Amino acid sequence: MKIFDGLYAFIWQDYRENNCNTYFIDRDKKILIDPGHDHLFGHVEQGLGQLGVPVSAIDYVLITHGHPDHLEAAFRLQNPSLLAMSREEYRFIRQWSGPNYDIPGPDLYLSEGMLQIGDVNLEVFDTPGHSPGSVCLYWAEKKVLFTGDVIFNQGIGRTDLPEGSGPRLKESIRRIKNLDVEILLSGHGEILAGKEAVQQNFRFIEDYWFRYI
Repeated sequence: MKIFDGLYAFIWQDYRENNCNTYFIDRDKKILIDPGHDHLFGHVEQGLGQLGVPVSAIDYVLITHGHPDHLEAAFRLQNPSLLAMSREEYRFIRQWSGPNYDIPGPDLYLSEGMLQIGDVNLEVFDTPGHSPGSVCLYWAEKKVLFTGDVIFNQGIGRTDLPEGSGPRLKESIRRIKNLDVEILLSGHGEILAGKEAVQQNFRFIEDYWFRYI
């Protein structure tokens, strides 16, 4: 799905098996956000193929958080692509994956603040709660927010998984709710487009979901 020139969404719509949405920024550098499960990566390969982009052309793979449905396929892309996630999230997945599962280290760590990749400037926000090292990525130039599993259309990420925290998720949502966002791209579900629709969704989350976390 083309969102606008230079930004594409590969929305996961098969509800028989869990997988995340993947997003592709095609600018000066080619950036893939959350490539999903390894065994379901054909979904992304097909989308890239329709755009005439080989997998080997991806320059950066950015991970919002380390749950397998967002992370697994990243390791097949790590060379020549560069893999990035937060340092805390890498600690988390190393700890919970156990000693017999070898996880390659990131090529760079995502930390709070500005991240420039070619002609794209993203702002990284530490947004723990769904997982301890989750991040959101804000593309201010285009008023786009990539939220991973922090917030969805009328929903929020689970907090009952290892190292999840309801209070931390609330704090994270409050941190990002006042950003100037016209397109909210979440890890699962539908795209939210339009500033009022995005703000209405944040209000719904606070009015409804905050009572349960």
